[in-house]
Amino acid sequence: MSIATFKSAHRLITGAQSSQQTATELAKLGVSNPFIVTDKGVRQSGTLDLITAQFKHNVTIYDEVPAEPEVSVVEHCAEAFNQGKHDGVLAVGGGSAMDIAKVIAVFAGQNKPLLEFFGENNAPTRKLPLITLPTTAGTGSEVTNIAILADTENQIKKGIVSDQLLPDVAIVSPEMTLSCPRSVTAASGVDALVHAIEAYLSNFASPVTDALAIKAMSMIRVALPKVVANPHHLQAREEMATGSLLAGLAFGNAGVGAVHALAYPLGGRYHMAHGVSNALMLPYVMEWNKLACAQRFVDIASALGLYIEAKTENQIASEVVSYLHQLCSDVGIPQGLRSFDIPRSAIPELAAEAIKVERLLRNNPRVLSQSDIEKIYQAAY
Repeated sequence: MSIATFKSAHRLITGAQSSQQTATELAKLGVSNPFIVTDKGVRQSGTLDLITAQFKHNVTIYDEVPAEPEVSVVEHCAEAFNQGKHDGVLAVGGGSAMDIAKVIAVFAGQNKPLLEFFGENNAPTRKLPLITLPTTAGTGSEVTNIAILADTENQIKKGIVSDQLLPDVAIVSPEMTLSCPRSVTAASGVDALVHAIEAYLSNFASPVTDALAIKAMSMIRVALPKVVANPHHLQAREEMATGSLLAGLAFGNAGVGAVHALAYPLGGRYHMAHGVSNALMLPYVMEWNKLACAQRFVDIASALGLYIEAKTENQIASEVVSYLHQLCSDVGIPQGLRSFDIPRSAIPELAAEAIKVERLLRNNPRVLSQSDIEKIYQAAY
């Protein structure tokens, strides 16, 4: 076993109604004037009211976060932050809102251009307290040291990776996800499953991340169909929130692989939602990966509740791929790149962009060439 480290938010608070501790946790961090980062959907749904009702005074709310945020959004958000005497940042939303909030917590008040933050360990020391409170069960951003933004000039998504992005407190409370639209619930739920599977297959997995990933898979495979079928099923919402959290802890330390690497250009060029692009590529990348780690697929099959007795490793791996295809179809994920009006002629350019995502491809159990990536896109067409 190689040396491994484990990183997370400094404190985790979970369970039904744990969101009601938000104001108290901010006060513990010395925050009296929080800057809340969210999106219009969360605000208009009334979900944000569960948090703002805890304050005895008005709070500043920035709700201009789009589904796929660009660098300019951070700069605009920072301007709003600087207009008040804010002493902390609170994220209430999905992955995009949490990513923006994490970056604002290190970017606000800095003279360094934001573009210099991209890559690994380029962010300055965070001086502002930061709390994350997810309203979707999928991204795991509440406990990771990663923020993803769209680079519109190069039409690809890029990451800021730094332990300075790890929140002081993450509050994972299932009632915060009740207003999440069915389509977002489905896509973000499959996204969480992608995180767990890729973390388990990562070249940098450890016994700790393995345990988290396997448990996440077993929870998500039961809870996701339930919560898509009945969005008000609070117990299923709690299981999904916890499963997503476990998957976030797993991939935040083991990393993700080729599914994410191939999804990035889809989001950057065609503005496909992150969860959808991951769900779309998942079965096709797993079909490619099974040659390199069939034994690990046996463990995944067991976690997914598949019957594995008297079957070879290769048969089991193939059944996992079939299961993933069926799950994505069952929860309403569109099938194939053609469903998004992506021309087949774009595949070489997509592959040329994906091969550049070395930070993620190095985690993948099977080494991929640009030609291999083209073949995967072709299969997914």
